[in-house]
Amino acid sequence: MTALIKTLRASSPAILSQDFTLLLFRVLVSVSMINTHGMKKILDFKGTVAHIPDPIGIGGEASAVMAIVANIVAPIFVILGLGTRAAILPILGVTLMGFFVVHGSDPWPVRDVPLMYSLAYLALFFLGAGKYSLDAKLFSKR
Repeated sequence: MTALIKTLRASSPAILSQDFTLLLFRVLVSVSMINTHGMKKILDFKGTVAHIPDPIGIGGEASAVMAIVANIVAPIFVILGLGTRAAILPILGVTLMGFFVVHGSDPWPVRDVPLMYSLAYLALFFLGAGKYSLDAKLFSKR
């Protein structure tokens, strides 16, 4: 196993780099968020408004719009690596609200999804987008 890892590292160091891993991770997590949670909300907006929780009392439409921003718009910015840390904040707002408030009294298997997304985006928040991002291209001091 060690020989295989050394061979892979020697033959393709860019594929195993931290920056490539961050790119892959932020794209896969965000595509999953958009596909699994965002698209169904925007494709059936009326149904979303009717059934979305309103834990902070701003109304169904406003809650639906916030969820769509957090589940579609913000993940697109994360995929691009543009304003990554700022884009993660609304995502965390929705996922942590889901974990602590909306599903706070539910069993752990129900709370697992918002927890996993929260942990994934927290990791990206602290690690940043990496060099394969628009943030790095536009704002790097290198």
